Amino acid sequence: MFDKAKAKVEARREAHRVPPALDAEQAASEAHERDKGLTKHHFEPHEHPCVRIEHLMKTFDGETQVLTDVNLTVWPGEVVCVLGPSGSGKSTMLRCINLLETPTAGHILIEDKEITGHLVTKEVNKLRQNLGMVFQSFNLFPNLTAKGNVMIGQTKVLKKSKAEAEAEALKQLDAVGLLDRADFKPAQLSGGQQQRVAIARAVAMHPDILLFDEPTSALDPELVRGVLDVMRDLAENGGMTMIVVTHEMGFAREVADRVVFMEGGVVVEQGTPEMVFDNPQNPRTAQFLGSIG
Repeated sequence: MFDKAKAKVEARREAHRVPPALDAEQAASEAHERDKGLTKHHFEPHEHPCVRIEHLMKTFDGETQVLTDVNLTVWPGEVVCVLGPSGSGKSTMLRCINLLETPTAGHILIEDKEITGHLVTKEVNKLRQNLGMVFQSFNLFPNLTAKGNVMIGQTKVLKKSKAEAEAEALKQLDAVGLLDRADFKPAQLSGGQQQRVAIARAVAMHPDILLFDEPTSALDPELVRGVLDVMRDLAENGGMTMIVVTHEMGFAREVADRVVFMEGGVVVEQGTPEMVFDNPQNPRTAQFLGSIG
């Protein structure tokens, strides 16, 4: 019995052994060759990806493996939409990127700096300043107004003055069409309006990379369009790197530079929207897209 348990532990450890992260120049060169035909985004030969994920694994409770071997690179200014069935690992991957979940094994590098491993709280907090995130469930402070919700991160994390934070908050609320709701509290706003406040809050921090975790999934259908319009404007005019986990196929087809399909904790297929939607190469991708019309 003891030998079997020991063998199981050793097998698990072996499964979690991954190669070291690639050298930055080698990784950039390989990523350039691999990605240049898979995205509509233009990048120069000398550029480096701003996000590198190499052999990422995530296991919960030591048993349930959600991410098996995820490999992905994202380029500065690129809009990447991640699709896949429930349980495919797409949201877990996103949460690993900003360390809301701790990877079990593998490497995540932001601007060629590895963030996986033994980071102290101060380093993690600094990282999150450059990684904005918009959640499914808004996560607004109920006791603060829309303006207060957009200000709080600026004053607490960026150490901006109240006047600076207020000016930025009003600017971003105006950008999402909610300037006239600046003094409303979340309970006085619709779900779509709350999500737009959440987007304004994330953008007000001026992150290098903005992560969206199914931002419309908790909304009534009639409220979805307003949120997607805000995201579309960010993608087309904001010049921001965006990684969007979504079930909104029309949005992905129209806005994404690259579409990534995940299944079983790995990236199964990726390419331009035209490649993935109109001519999927993997049978599972075709089956998934066919099942949702």
